[in-house]
Amino acid sequence: MKRTLLAVLAALIPAICAAAELDEPLKCGVSAHEFIGTLEQQYLIDPTPTRVEPNSINAFRPTSGANLTAYGFHVFALVGFQKDDPMFRAGAGKPIGDSAYGAVVFGWMDDVQKAVTAAHSPAVVHKVAPHITAIFCNPD
Repeated sequence: MKRTLLAVLAALIPAICAAAELDEPLKCGVSAHEFIGTLEQQYLIDPTPTRVEPNSINAFRPTSGANLTAYGFHVFALVGFQKDDPMFRAGAGKPIGDSAYGAVVFGWMDDVQKAVTAAHSPAVVHKVAPHITAIFCNPD
């Protein structure tokens, strides 16, 4: 009985715990709609933003069990906005641009910058707080 239960659990673990590397889309070659929409379709993020900034950046939380990484760093939030797209809510202020997106990771800014640079990504790296860094694509 125990072996059967363990076999069933082992078979379910990949379905429960989804993993994804975000390195390629964080090379800034896709739109915010494509970036956020793909993660939503794969059930890797909650489709309802947890926060909307005045500049219209929407913050999305990974779903329970999702293991998202960006350049080797653990992702704990995704951000994005695309003008005139019902997937995103508008903020109270001026929008950041027509399309912008990124990931917020646990990692020192200098370490994240080195990884982004080594990957030849044009993404911009911003310090959010100590050991919390944003990797951001804003083609505007």
